[in-house]
Amino acid sequence: MKNNYTSMTVKDLQAEETKLKSELFNLTFQNKVNQLQDTSRIRIVKRNIARVKTALKQKEIAGAKE
Repeated sequence: MKNNYTSMTVKDLQAEETKLKSELFNLTFQNKVNQLQDTSRIRIVKRNIARVKTALKQKEIAGAKE
């Protein structure tokens, strides 16, 4: 489930990052209390956070060059 983060605005990316971090926190908590069925979801969310951060950094660099 790859999303196209490069076409999103900076504000949208920041909101998406916040949402994903919250989801990661909830998944981690569920994993610690043995209520999480699909543990691979943690890895997927971490990768999506990294994708969002990469897109934000690319936009920051592009803005600095202009």
